[in-house]
Amino acid sequence: MTAPRPPHPARKALGRLSLPERTFVADALRTETVGGVLLLLAAVTALIWANVPALRHSYEAVSHFSFGPGALGLDLSVAHWAADGVLAIFFFVAGIELKRELVAGDLRDPKAAVLPVVAALCGMAVPALVYTVTNLAGHGSTQGWAVPTATDIAFALAVLAVIGTSLPSALRAFLLTLAVVDDLFAILIIAVFFTDRLNFAALGGAFLGLAVFWLLLRKGVRGWYVYLPLAIVNWALMYNSGVHATIAGVAMGLMLRCTTREGEKHSPGERVEHLVRPLSAGFAVPLFALFSAGVVVSGRALGDLFTRPETLGVVLGLVLGKALGIFGGTWLTVRFTRASLSEDLAWPDVFAVASLAGIGFTVSLLIGELAYDGDALLTDETKAAVLTGSLIAAVCATVLLKIRNAKYRKLCEAEDRDDDLDGVPDVYEEDDPAYHLRMARILERRAAEHRRIAAERTAAADDGRAEVPGGAGDEGGRPA
Repeated sequence: MTAPRPPHPARKALGRLSLPERTFVADALRTETVGGVLLLLAAVTALIWANVPALRHSYEAVSHFSFGPGALGLDLSVAHWAADGVLAIFFFVAGIELKRELVAGDLRDPKAAVLPVVAALCGMAVPALVYTVTNLAGHGSTQGWAVPTATDIAFALAVLAVIGTSLPSALRAFLLTLAVVDDLFAILIIAVFFTDRLNFAALGGAFLGLAVFWLLLRKGVRGWYVYLPLAIVNWALMYNSGVHATIAGVAMGLMLRCTTREGEKHSPGERVEHLVRPLSAGFAVPLFALFSAGVVVSGRALGDLFTRPETLGVVLGLVLGKALGIFGGTWLTVRFTRASLSEDLAWPDVFAVASLAGIGFTVSLLIGELAYDGDALLTDETKAAVLTGSLIAAVCATVLLKIRNAKYRKLCEAEDRDDDLDGVPDVYEEDDPAYHLRMARILERRAAEHRRIAAERTAAADDGRAEVPGGAGDEGGRPA
């Protein structure tokens, strides 16, 4: 008779990360946090530069200054270079992140991938629905339906850095994975819905260049002096094809190998990402913000944000749509699968992170420019709506996270504790007998030290009591 199979333990949603994944997430988020602070500074600088009367003319002059080889169709303004040129570096890093998640991260396991993928999809669909309903009801334009669908991980982490919240690694990883999936679908939206003309000769050249890029990687050819010129050529061909040029960055990022081979400590993708991520977070994204966030703010413009359906739809999509979509997607996944929420977390924590994901900046601004290309007024108002919605979402998330900050601090302290000083957090060694033997030796040494100190103090106290009755301070048999 066959013994009954033991029931499978319920999988924990938002549970503890594996040690390699935790290390990778910590390194990635550290860079993104620094980049996010620079992004905030760039956005504030842009707003000041564009709104101070004495500086406004210079901002417009710099933004619209054109340069580049016109014969190649690349005589672009500074703002255009920032959006279509250097931002390709950001999308290149996004492509590497996505590839790593698919082959070595959480997304490689379909069971683990269900939660962030469903949450991200719902977190894009609901804001788009909120925007569309708002504009249909208010007789506005539905062209900007994709504007509130994107999450800006750098901006969100900058908010976390400013408010000082100790968010557990599982929630940080959830936010990062959400943003990676979010970026993937945002890229698809840009490629499918914002390509209105195609130059098939240039597109064919771009595909040929990408094929050469892939072949060189496959053959193990090394050297930045080979890949950098080829990457620039691929970008230029993609730009002239009519497809948004940043797609070239994503494609090349996805081609890099993100798994290690024998004798390798890090994969080529990890090495390249480690080199390029600071350039993306510290230069490309802040530069884009500097020339995209400079919208003129006035009382009338702020009033229009909440009366014009296009801008109101963006604000509601970011603030309400993102929070409800991600929270609802997470709840539905846990409800209809075998997963259960980690016992260290509660549903308000998920809602707080979902609210934080309502901070949309880089990709939202880019989609806003593409959606209303040719309508400068509506483009600027949409940018103002993105900034306003992101600010409201940041304030809401700050309040929600602060309520649970004491709990988060305890969880982070438990995650980081390393009593045996071997460089590995103790929570990852609880099932290792060697760890307990090391701790036993450490505690025995501490106990021996405490016994020695106790013996010395006891002896000193006994000597003190013995000296008092017959000490040198006695005079005539009386105590001094």
